[in-house]
Amino acid sequence: MDPGSEVRVRQRLLHLGLNSLVFGICYLLANRLAQQQDIHRHVALALDAQIPFWPWMLLPYLSSGLWLGAAFFALRSRDGLRVFSQRLLLATVLAALVFVLYPLRFSLPRPAVDTPWLAALYDMLAWVDRPYNQLPSLHVAYCLLLWVSLRDLLAPLWARSLLAGGLLLTAVSTLFTYQHHLLDLLGGVALGSLCVYAVRPGRSAPQVALYYLVASGVAAVVGLATWPALLTLYAVLSLGLVSLAYARGDRQFLHKRDGRHPWWIAILYAPYLLGYRLSWRAVAWHERHRPTIQQMAPQLWIGRRLSEAEARLLPTGCSVFDLCCELPETPALRPSQHQRYRHFPLLDIVAPPAEVVQAIVAALRRETAAGHTVYLHCAMGYRRCVQIAKAFTESTP
Repeated sequence: MDPGSEVRVRQRLLHLGLNSLVFGICYLLANRLAQQQDIHRHVALALDAQIPFWPWMLLPYLSSGLWLGAAFFALRSRDGLRVFSQRLLLATVLAALVFVLYPLRFSLPRPAVDTPWLAALYDMLAWVDRPYNQLPSLHVAYCLLLWVSLRDLLAPLWARSLLAGGLLLTAVSTLFTYQHHLLDLLGGVALGSLCVYAVRPGRSAPQVALYYLVASGVAAVVGLATWPALLTLYAVLSLGLVSLAYARGDRQFLHKRDGRHPWWIAILYAPYLLGYRLSWRAVAWHERHRPTIQQMAPQLWIGRRLSEAEARLLPTGCSVFDLCCELPETPALRPSQHQRYRHFPLLDIVAPPAEVVQAIVAALRRETAAGHTVYLHCAMGYRRCVQIAKAFTESTP
């Protein structure tokens, strides 16, 4: 993937939708949990009591949603969109974890608002956003992430100055609308800085490990708010181990042998494996009227993991090259039933190492040179098997 390539609207909407979903789940659950616990703890300083209440500051405060929505459509490259989206996800989940582990409440009573339309807006805000979720301020963290992502898009000094002024006004509005204390703002700056450091630009591959880390964080927030402690720990650990495997590039982390996972792997990674099983069934149903496999070369066919009935339709003596590590092989194609089965585990979504691709291509050459037809498959038939098949056809004279 070219970091500088253009971004499709669908990709922008997917990133926006994912961030909206994670924010909606984590922020609202943390807020509700603090309200249920009737939290009164705060981190107000003596100086906070001297900060005036300016009702009109609600307008820049509410503008944060417009800033965020616009940013997803203003960024010009895939890499820029990826970096911004992942930084936001990380900031949201880390802040929510703090909110549920150390909930705080704003300490000062909000004065009455005389202007009717502003009073209505404050009433609406109070209905949606209770006076919790304080430290760190996500408003401030988001403003910092917006500035870092958008500043290079604006060449003229006046345009950058307007951007900086608008974001700064949005950030400090949290003080003058009595939404946050000073320490909350400092926490927001620290959180935003951490996310900038953790998610770097210029990657040619998706940062899959971070997405599973975010999923683990979401599980922690949801679990702490609604699940028993042991179930929460299990879900967090399971998804966290998947994140670690992707970070290490560990293709063998599921220990699939002879087309099956060990029982302890099936238990330890149940949420991850179940997700792939459901996705596979959804793909099979969605594409039920399309050909299951496609021919890429005279002796090479590719596709997804087959069902038991589909597997019986393969030619007699067909060799099976299984690239999928997340799903067990169809029983009819396992070594106990099918003598020409080989497993080459590849992580999904990320590009496989060049030496691994070369090894699989070499094995394909030997198999086809021996006169065998090969069925090469991954989980869904969209990515891994296509990559290997292209490498095979491009290397064949």
